[in-house]
Amino acid sequence: MSFDYTVESSKKPLELMESLEGELKEEGFGVLWSFNVKEKLQEKGLDYNDNFHILEVCNPKDAQEILGHSKLAGYFLPCKVVVYEDEGKTFAGMPQPSTLMDFIDDTEVHKLANDVEKRMISCLEKAK
Repeated sequence: MSFDYTVESSKKPLELMESLEGELKEEGFGVLWSFNVKEKLQEKGLDYNDNFHILEVCNPKDAQEILGHSKLAGYFLPCKVVVYEDEGKTFAGMPQPSTLMDFIDDTEVHKLANDVEKRMISCLEKAK
């Protein structure tokens, strides 16, 4: 099994982020925080010119349920989604929740992670 799920898009990063946020909202996920890595590193005087954005995404109901089964699952919350450009192409991806939750020995946590993963993958696919 792969660590990540990544899609390529014909959209520019900001356009893809807007589309992705809409799809995530439809599935009950909200973007808690959006981090523009390029801007932050340049603000700190570092030479970084690639468009790279990190979104922290959460579905409160899912978070409550998974934390009810294992507090250790909180080490992987909220979910991360990245949007970036590489060699003129735009990508969006995430670490797969099912892979991360392999570190937790709880069947219910795995079921929940698989459900979250399927819905987030659907959002990535629809947004691209």
